[in-house]
Amino acid sequence: MADEESVKPNTDETLEISSSDEGSDHGDGGENDETVKSFKDLGVTDVLCEACDQLGWKSPTKIQIEAIPVALQGKDVIGLAETGSGKTGAFALPILQSLLASPQRLHTLVLTPTRELAFQISEQFEALGSSIGVKCAVIVGGIDMMSQSLVLAKKPHIVIATPGRLIDHLENTKGFSLRALKFLVMDEADRILNMDFETEVDKILKVIPRERRTFLFSATMTKKVQKLERAALKDPVKCAVSTKYSTVDKLQQYYIFIPSKYKDCYLVSILNELAGNSFIIFCSTCNTAQRVALLLRNLGITAIPLHGQMSQNKRLGALNKFKSKSRSVLLATDVASRGLDIPHVDCVINYDIPTHSKDYIHRVGRTARAGRSGKSITFVTQYDVELFQRIESLIGKKLPAFPTQEEEVMMLVERVSEAQRFAKIVSHPVFIVSFLCICQV
Repeated sequence: MADEESVKPNTDETLEISSSDEGSDHGDGGENDETVKSFKDLGVTDVLCEACDQLGWKSPTKIQIEAIPVALQGKDVIGLAETGSGKTGAFALPILQSLLASPQRLHTLVLTPTRELAFQISEQFEALGSSIGVKCAVIVGGIDMMSQSLVLAKKPHIVIATPGRLIDHLENTKGFSLRALKFLVMDEADRILNMDFETEVDKILKVIPRERRTFLFSATMTKKVQKLERAALKDPVKCAVSTKYSTVDKLQQYYIFIPSKYKDCYLVSILNELAGNSFIIFCSTCNTAQRVALLLRNLGITAIPLHGQMSQNKRLGALNKFKSKSRSVLLATDVASRGLDIPHVDCVINYDIPTHSKDYIHRVGRTARAGRSGKSITFVTQYDVELFQRIESLIGKKLPAFPTQEEEVMMLVERVSEAQRFAKIVSHPVFIVSFLCICQV
């Protein structure tokens, strides 16, 4: 930017964003409306309409049609919409329009529950605002505090942060304050509160101006979210586009009922049968994700783990390798179940069934995005029947069984058992460090 304190349109710059950034978060919601509106019809300014056009956003989604006009009128917004509905665009466009009208550093704070989601929101803000010179800072754990302090000292327009690390900077970074903040966004608010960030959120609310605009976006309206709404918003307008939990029509959902001790054999069988596709396999713990990744790599399957015990650089590296298709299988815990937008995921496998039924919706929402088709397969063992019945009750449908040949699966037992022994040895802490290094090669 020529002028460090302002945000200016720059017609010479072109917007660039990979199709994996916002494409799927911008599904077919808008096309289902009886009258498909353009972003211009919603009141979005020309320069941002051009940015949307260059990103391939042909028409706004349902949540954008509901939320953007209200936000542009200067009101607080509560947005209730499921994953993949275009929520980021619904709050990013009004914020960028406000920034154009009255340029200011440290203009907006976006709180998110996970590091990966923070980086993705930053990418989308920078892509939408690249022609007007918007600067963003991502403030999350797992990254050196000093380097983040230097970024904050440059006073970016948008700060995207996880609550814990933001508090660290507010308390310890000299000269950093949010006293002039104009906008606060809480994305995936239900998850922020479920992760016990309530204390941090309370602290943040005490040090930012009361005279501000607040956008609260959540997949569900829990009691904690209602409490936060009363504490943080003034006369908000509620924009709800989905009150019923649902999965998209183009998602083919299956279950497979198997003995617990043969889960690995069935997993390898399915990966062989559907070879050539890309998979996200969800596990309940970091250890399981690590062990299964080791097992699959030992069998020649290009798998890479993503979980909370990895450093931030390793997590981003794993995600980038999967996005770039150099790895076809991502073994993940629920850090990857919400918000992450990877358009080419062909199949989601629930290796461990989610304890909370709502997490099933978020997990399978990683595939069949933006009108594409996709598959999900949920492993149900003798211990998981009740949890599975709750999921079927939540989504309002009975899932068909995935066809498998038991004889063919049992032929894999010897090879898989050998790989399991290897994975158990290498899962020792001394070996894990070297394995994580190998994963990045």
